[in-house]
Amino acid sequence: MTYRPLADEIRPETLEEVVGQKHILGEGGLLRRIIESGSIPNLIFYGPSGTGKTTVANLIAKRTNRTLRRLNATTASLSDVKDVIGEVGTLLAPEGVLLYLDEIQYFNKKQQQSLLEVIERGDVTLIASTTENPYFYVYNAVLSRSSVFEFKPLSANELMPAVERGFRLMGERLGAKARCEEGVVAHIAAACGGDCRKAMNAVELLMNAAERQGENLVITLEDAKTVAQRSAMRYDREGDDHYDLLSALQKSIRGSDPDAACHYLARLLEAGDLLSPCRRLMVIACEDVGLAYPQIIPIVKACVDAATMLGLPEARIPLGDAAVLMATSPKSNSAHMALDAAMADVRAGKTGDYPRHLQNKHLDSAGQEREQGYLYPHDFPHHWVRQQYLPDALAGTHYYRYAENKAEQAARQYWEKIRGEQMGG
Repeated sequence: MTYRPLADEIRPETLEEVVGQKHILGEGGLLRRIIESGSIPNLIFYGPSGTGKTTVANLIAKRTNRTLRRLNATTASLSDVKDVIGEVGTLLAPEGVLLYLDEIQYFNKKQQQSLLEVIERGDVTLIASTTENPYFYVYNAVLSRSSVFEFKPLSANELMPAVERGFRLMGERLGAKARCEEGVVAHIAAACGGDCRKAMNAVELLMNAAERQGENLVITLEDAKTVAQRSAMRYDREGDDHYDLLSALQKSIRGSDPDAACHYLARLLEAGDLLSPCRRLMVIACEDVGLAYPQIIPIVKACVDAATMLGLPEARIPLGDAAVLMATSPKSNSAHMALDAAMADVRAGKTGDYPRHLQNKHLDSAGQEREQGYLYPHDFPHHWVRQQYLPDALAGTHYYRYAENKAEQAARQYWEKIRGEQMGG
């Protein structure tokens, strides 16, 4: 007999048994009403692994008279798609085909385009699933012909009944009753990162390896922690989670929340990623702290250098210093905003010739040197003299605005004093 994994065996048979996703499958939820109507449009299910996408697709298939065909985009080819389409109108699929295409993000544009005509006519109803944002990974023409539903990670409270059911089912399979130490079920439910499949795999492993005491299989909390110690990590360096984590880290530091900064940095480091947080911390130093604490840039650079020399796990120490220091520092984006405004003008063609007094003297032909009229600031009090630096077309333009922090306000006051003195004020 072929062995059937617990995660597959425990799949719900009805919508009521589906764990989580109440926002779309609860009483009155839009997806639930669509399914119950029996009129199924093309659908794209978007969300992390183990949140019920395949399960719901199976339940939809049961409610239709259409022939169900499954393809996984990681292994399927264009010829596989053509074979499915070729069944339309034949004895194999007299009512049409319901195609469940898993991981659609792995199909290239040509493969996705091959579906367009048949899903447009309705000969094939497409239910595609993806762990990545479909608005980035799914061809626009397919997206416009489909309804997108997001599946969210499952909470620990939502998963606990499924974990308990998994222990019961495994007990029936093994002819013994699971006897779990206090905290086992809660730990597995909390440590699987909102992924029901991971939780079921943990239950299955624990039950198969459990010590038998009479009619009981004893599941210890220590074993549960060993099995699930890193299972809560949901991280793909090439996927959305990578960029979401980096974004969350930067926004937490920008928002001056050291606790959240430590949390997201910890998730990156626990996943073994050292280079990405190092790069992002350098960006944050320049972009978000900036001129409010100018010394932050060499400080964070030193922390990053130390981290890359040390490697993990010790690298967490200087990176933690950098993250907390920046989260608790004053913030300013004035400098890069000024540069962005200047770059926008350059792209728009607002340039003009350099003022004559800024040009290089060596640009003049020998014997034809012209008086530039350049005033050398170091020859004047406080090493400053009033003269025009911007091209004539932009004279008087202000890109930089002093931000409201101690460092920049001190600089503003200094220059107001110097300029006022030279003007005789």
